[in-house]
Amino acid sequence: MHFFYNLGIRFYGLALWFASFFNPKARLWVEGRKNWKKSLLKNKDKVNRCFWFHCASLGEFEQARPLMEALRNRNPETPVLVTFFSPSGYEIKKRYPGADYICYLPLDTPSNAQFFVNAVRPKAVFFVKYEFWINILDEIVGGKIPLYNIAGNFRPNQRFFTKKNPFYSSVLRTFTHFFVQNEESSVLLNSIGLNNVSVCGDTRYDRVFQNAQQITRNEVIADFVAGENVLILGSTWSIEHDFLIPLINEGRITEKVIIAPHEVDYKTLKSIENALQVPNFRYTHHEDYAMKSHKRVMIIDCIGMLANTYSVGTYAYIGGAFGKGLHNILEPAVFGLPVIFGPNHQKFPEAQQFIGHDIGFSVIDGQDFLIKRAHILDNIAELKLASKKFMKSKIGATDLILSQLDRDLN
Repeated sequence: MHFFYNLGIRFYGLALWFASFFNPKARLWVEGRKNWKKSLLKNKDKVNRCFWFHCASLGEFEQARPLMEALRNRNPETPVLVTFFSPSGYEIKKRYPGADYICYLPLDTPSNAQFFVNAVRPKAVFFVKYEFWINILDEIVGGKIPLYNIAGNFRPNQRFFTKKNPFYSSVLRTFTHFFVQNEESSVLLNSIGLNNVSVCGDTRYDRVFQNAQQITRNEVIADFVAGENVLILGSTWSIEHDFLIPLINEGRITEKVIIAPHEVDYKTLKSIENALQVPNFRYTHHEDYAMKSHKRVMIIDCIGMLANTYSVGTYAYIGGAFGKGLHNILEPAVFGLPVIFGPNHQKFPEAQQFIGHDIGFSVIDGQDFLIKRAHILDNIAELKLASKKFMKSKIGATDLILSQLDRDLN
């Protein structure tokens, strides 16, 4: 089975190289891995005997960050290495000051895996959520290095739990311990004989609480809101703008609106502006609008503003769930905002929990959105309290993980 896996990995790398001539993201993936061995050896002293955190992308990094920073505070002499698979994580966090070295994970060939692990010689390795690169895992286990899965979230239809091919379940046996998000994941792992499992919850709850404590007043946003109800459209895509913007134009959404699209490129921003038929302005152009009071829509045209935006909101619509996956609904909820999202949320346990606690609402179209909006606004005080209470009850995953690590690593 390793033969076919390695063959597939090489074809995957070749496909990405070919795609890099046409696709900007693939180009970043390929360019970012050039000369990785030389760069790693040059920085070898920075990462020797490190805590190594591997994250697929930005979301996984945010899940790892509370533990990463807690371990650094407890073990200031131990370096921190962060690797990313995706450019969307690496490009945003490549200058993160909490790590000693940040790089792309090399393509998982046997030779690359052996070189990387031998060069780094980590003290412990933490793979976040879903990343399982077989050759790298084999090298870690062969080096007798403690290996942990953080924020694991397993589902019955994953190939690890099918009896047809035990190869994939054997991959999971390489881990020293699993820190999973929910009881369902624990039961699934137990069903294949893995009992080295702790249900700790999602470390992202700890992270969003940390972020919320650091928010300062933003005068531009505060002046725009001016005490009115505000709908925040967070990390939204064009498919969602297509049914939400007409509701704004028709006056069926009467509160002020802040649109923070997932992409802030020229094409996306111009498309939003062209679609809007009500007074609007871009956040970075606010000085051009001395009379902002009559504007009904603000468009956030830069990154890093979502937490500030959610802190002044009444409720939020979070994008992504009309496509491949739901974006972060914890960020608005920590400020007490009830959240609305699309129908493709089954892979996100937090969405199921939000729905079960009546603080999250799934919609299928604009009319459904209006129904859920009315329910929220009619019960906003109760829903805000319920949202804050729920979020507070979820804090503590990082401390639970640290307790186990204290037993393993000290």
